[in-house]
Amino acid sequence: MSISPLPGRRSFLIGAAAIAAGLSQRASARPAGEGPWAVELFTSQGCSSCPPADALLGRLSMRPDIVALAFHVDYWDYIGWRDPFASRETTERQRAYARVLKQRYVYTPEMVVDGIGHDTGRDRAPIEALLAKAQARSPRRATPTLSRSIGGPLTIKLDTFPLEGRTADVTLAIYDRRHTTPVKSGENQGRMIENFNVVRQLERVDRWDGAAKGWTIAGDRIGPTQGVAVLVQQADHGPMIGCNKLEPAYSG
Repeated sequence: MSISPLPGRRSFLIGAAAIAAGLSQRASARPAGEGPWAVELFTSQGCSSCPPADALLGRLSMRPDIVALAFHVDYWDYIGWRDPFASRETTERQRAYARVLKQRYVYTPEMVVDGIGHDTGRDRAPIEALLAKAQARSPRRATPTLSRSIGGPLTIKLDTFPLEGRTADVTLAIYDRRHTTPVKSGENQGRMIENFNVVRQLERVDRWDGAAKGWTIAGDRIGPTQGVAVLVQQADHGPMIGCNKLEPAYSG
C-alpha cells in the first residue's frame, strides 16, 4: 500500500529492559562501532502489504545491536479497519521523515533506518544494506546509558559528544513488546496480525548541545512489561547519532 500526501512533525515516550535476578536494569553505552542503530517501521493493520515488514521488525527487535520501533499510522483507518495502535502523532513523524528524506509521498510499510534512508522492509536485504551504510557513516555514536530500578524512575545519561555547532534531539519512546490482533474487516480481514515494539508514547526529552548531561523519567510512566528506547538524532528528524533500549523479557 502507498501514497498519502505530505504535511507533518512528531510525537511521544518509552519502556523497560532485560529482567535479571537483581533489582535493577541497565543498558550501557556500547563500544564505538557496535551501535545500536535504529530501525523505525511505519505500518498499519489496515495495510495488506504490511505483515511481512511487521514480521521482519519482530526479528530485528531480537538483536542487541538494533533499536526496533513500530509506528502505526492512521491514514488507512478509513478503508475498513481502525488500527487500535494508530495515532495522528506517529503519522506526523513519518511525514517529517518524508520531508527530510525528500520523498514525494508517505507509504506503508516503510522502514526508516537510522534516519538516513528508507525501504519497504518487506525484504531483509535492502534493510541490511541500509544498516551497513549507517554503520559506515556513524562509527562513533552518542549512545545513551539507560538505567532503572525495577518499578523506579528511568535515568538517561549522555557523555560529551562533538556536535560541531549543531544540536540533537533526545527522544524517548515507550512501547509494547508484542500484540496479536484478530482483524475483523478491511484488507486484512480474517487474519491474525502480530505486531512488535509498538510505540505507545513518544516525546522529545530535550534538545541537546553535546555536553555531558542526564535526565530522569518518572517510573509510573512506564508499564511493567513495556520497553524503553532513547533516540539521539540531529535536530528535526536528521540522521541518528545514537540510540539505546531497555526491554523486559518476553512473556509469551
